[in-house]
Amino acid sequence: MKQVKIQIPSLVENIRVVESFIDNSKDTFQIEDDIYGNIMVAVTEAVNNAIRHGNKFDKDKNVYLSLYVQPNQLKFEIEDEGTGFNYENLDDPTAPENLENPGGRGIFLIRHLADAVEFSNDGRRVELTFQLAPAETSPPTTIAAA
Repeated sequence: MKQVKIQIPSLVENIRVVESFIDNSKDTFQIEDDIYGNIMVAVTEAVNNAIRHGNKFDKDKNVYLSLYVQPNQLKFEIEDEGTGFNYENLDDPTAPENLENPGGRGIFLIRHLADAVEFSNDGRRVELTFQLAPAETSPPTTIAAA
């Protein structure tokens, strides 16, 4: 398994660093275009949440981003230095009373873009898993009977 890790201070402008990290990973690990968009949106949203909600924009606190590459999946782990949150008790952003709210859709979006989302460490760490298409294989050769 290959892994790549970066650490960024909790500044919103560092989202550009995360975007570059994902772009470089796409090229390095030949990530298909069809999941690249999902990865870009989900991972940048998770990092943004870590900066804004986890570390409360404290530039002295860091966000840690790790990528673990396996043959048929990618795992991104995002961790902040905040106090955590109750990830099991979130408002449903699709409920009528929440439709007009300006926020509250990030985790909903992440859960729909990643194949698996797991929180740990009291909500300070989230792992996003993306399944990769199996490698193309040649169809079996058939020999016609004479």
